[in-house]
Amino acid sequence: MKGLFCRVEEGETEPKFIIQETTLPEVLGSHQVRVQVKACGLRPLDLKLLRDVGVQTDLVPVGREVAGVVLKVGPKVTFFQPEDEVVGILPLDSSCSGLCEVIDVDECVLVGKPEKLSAACAAATLRDGVRAYTALHTHAGIAGGHTLLVIDGSSNFGLMCIQLAAYCGLKVLATSSSAEEQAFLEQLRPAVGLQEPLVARVIPVFSGSSDLLSVVLEETGGLGVDAVIDSGVCLFIEEKQLEEKFLPDKHDIISMLSVGGQWVTSHQDLQLDPPDCRLLFLKSASVSFLNPEVWTTSSAQQGRYLHILKDVVEKMSTGVLRPQPQEAVPLYEAVVVMETIQRQPGKTAVVQL
Repeated sequence: MKGLFCRVEEGETEPKFIIQETTLPEVLGSHQVRVQVKACGLRPLDLKLLRDVGVQTDLVPVGREVAGVVLKVGPKVTFFQPEDEVVGILPLDSSCSGLCEVIDVDECVLVGKPEKLSAACAAATLRDGVRAYTALHTHAGIAGGHTLLVIDGSSNFGLMCIQLAAYCGLKVLATSSSAEEQAFLEQLRPAVGLQEPLVARVIPVFSGSSDLLSVVLEETGGLGVDAVIDSGVCLFIEEKQLEEKFLPDKHDIISMLSVGGQWVTSHQDLQLDPPDCRLLFLKSASVSFLNPEVWTTSSAQQGRYLHILKDVVEKMSTGVLRPQPQEAVPLYEAVVVMETIQRQPGKTAVVQL
C-alpha cells in the first residue's frame, strides 16, 4: 500500500513529495478504527509548526482531512461499527498518510458522516469549517446582533465564517480583492429561510477602491465592529507594496474594533507596538491567535472538539455551510498538485481515492 509523504533534505530549500510504501499492523489498537479512505483533503504543510510541537521525522505524512468507511474496529471501540461512514482530521503526529487506501486512526478524532454529505466535500471543507467555528465561537465569543468583519471573504475559510456568522444572527461585513469576488459575495444567499444577502456590505479593497477603515466606521455609525477575523496582516507600511493579496494594516484593524472588540488573527508573527497596545487598552479590546491545530495537540477538550466536528458536518449536510465547489483530482496527480499547493499557501485540493 502506498501513501504520500514529504521529505525535507538537509540543504534543500523546498520540501520534496514522494510516494512511499507503507504497511499496517495486523492487530488494531484497543481504541483504533481501520478506515478505507474515499477522499482526502490537501493543503500546505506547516513544517515550522511541526518542529515547534516536537514532531520530528524523516518522512512527514501528507493529507490529514479524510472521509471514508469503517472496515474494522478495535476491541474497546464504542463509537463506530464496520460499514459506518466517517470523517475526521488526523492528528499532527499521525504516522499514516491520508492518501493511503486504508489507514488506522483513533476513534476519538472521527465523527459520523451524514448520508447527504459527499466524501469529497467533507474532506475538502472540514478543516476550514473547524477553523471558522473556532474563530467565531471559541475566540470571538459571537452573539446575535454583533457585527463581524471578515477579511478575504471569498476564500473557503472566509466563506465558512460568513455563513456561520449569518446563521447565528450577526451582521457581516467582508472584503473582496477583485471585481469577481465582489460579485460573488454580493449574490450570496442562505440555502433556506429569508433570502436576504448573507453579507450586509462587501468592501472592495482592490486597486482604486475605498479606504477600509473609513467604510467600516461609516457602516457601524463610528462605533466599530465587535469582531475582526483576518487571514494575515500587514505589519509594516512598506510591505503593502510587496503583497499581491490585500492585507489590512494592524493599526487599522485595532482602530475599527468597538469597545470590548475581539481581533482573531492567523498571523503567527504578529508584532504590536506600544501605541497599538495603548489603543487596545483604551478600547478594552483583545487579540486572539487562531491555531486550529490546538484541538488535536491536547486531549484536555477532546469532547468539545468532537462536538465541533459533528456540528460542522451536520451544517454542511443541511446546507447551512456551503463551500465553493472543488473538483476532485485523481490519486496519480497528488504529487504534482501538492507541490503546487505548497508554493501557494491559500490553495487547497481534494483527492478522490
